[in-house]
Amino acid sequence: MRTLAVAACVLATACASAGSTIQERLESAPHLAEAIVFADSAIEASIGKLMPGAVFVVTKDGEIVHNRAFGSVKTSTVFDLASVTKVMATTFAMMMLVDQGKVDLDAPVYTYLHDFRGPHLDSITPRHLLQHSAGLVQWQPLYYQAKNTQETYAAIRDMPLQWGVGEGRHYSDFSFMLLGDIVEKVTGKRLDVFIDSALYKPLGLTKTTFNPRKKGLKEFAPTELGNGYEKHMVYDSTFGYRYRGDPTSWNGWRNYQTVGEVNDGNSFYANGGVAGHAGLFSTGAELSVLLQVLLNGGTYDGRTYVSQKTIDRFLAYDKYKNFLGWQYPAQLRNPMAFSHTGFTGTYVLGDRLDRLSVVLLTNKQALGTNEKGFFPDLAPLQLAIAGAIMNAAHLDGGRSDSR
Repeated sequence: MRTLAVAACVLATACASAGSTIQERLESAPHLAEAIVFADSAIEASIGKLMPGAVFVVTKDGEIVHNRAFGSVKTSTVFDLASVTKVMATTFAMMMLVDQGKVDLDAPVYTYLHDFRGPHLDSITPRHLLQHSAGLVQWQPLYYQAKNTQETYAAIRDMPLQWGVGEGRHYSDFSFMLLGDIVEKVTGKRLDVFIDSALYKPLGLTKTTFNPRKKGLKEFAPTELGNGYEKHMVYDSTFGYRYRGDPTSWNGWRNYQTVGEVNDGNSFYANGGVAGHAGLFSTGAELSVLLQVLLNGGTYDGRTYVSQKTIDRFLAYDKYKNFLGWQYPAQLRNPMAFSHTGFTGTYVLGDRLDRLSVVLLTNKQALGTNEKGFFPDLAPLQLAIAGAIMNAAHLDGGRSDSR
């Protein structure tokens, strides 16, 4: 009990400038306070080893109770979200269009992309794309043959499937590129324009955007030095996904530190920084707002963005042991939790059971790769922190520990 009290005291003192509400909430949630101290210590110990900088945000019952920066960044720093784009932009957009009756999850994709036709393509639906079960190739460097969104779409459409439709869950960036195309076709607006006008601006988000430099933002967490990792994937058939073409047929690789421009090559080179799978930037606090919309059942500050019914449809456990767009963090053993990671070192999690969210943003790529060519693995740290925070909030709530 003494440890819990000390933890609550430490955090209450640290948050004193944020006002009495946070202090009072932490004092009344000693297990959560202790878990946050544990998480802070784990992140601090990882600076310089797993990443140069990190921002860690925890919300409970609609309020930010912890927002701290570590290492080389500030809480206001804007991060390249990588695949967190899939949920914070594309999945949100699909939720809203499904809710409005403009997209049917089980209609053929060709309903919206009329030339997406063929013996194997005709049976693919938006649900398959959201589930990563469409059988699409997982990754290829599309910029070897495409220099804009239209050419990228054609390349994906014309590429033979790697698996049978519905055969299994095979995580694919191409699925979410196609979902971005569906959003554009249905709304008449490019993904970034639609989601900004329909969601980000009404929520008051000013740092959640694609191509942030063009929007005047300046405070970024640097990512990789060039695109060495993807180049390794292309040139080395034993590393990642095998490229069957001539690696030397294209040589537009960046060789400078990527700061404020998306690291992902298919987004940057082939889609101008706007794609359904990668390209979104944001801060820890603004991502917490987006998570809160889902935890609130689709509303925020009195405005409804999507219905509870649609959220329930997207966050229903499916036969592939995941959700639509969102991933199920099975290791945490909480059926009400949903999460997603990004290759740059980003992580978001929501817990509908205890109305809790966790955001951990890092720029692990800035440390470079190890002798085998890999970036640091943050999964153990992410799971340890998310598990500690969720379990603590659950204990403070006084519920049974069975899930």
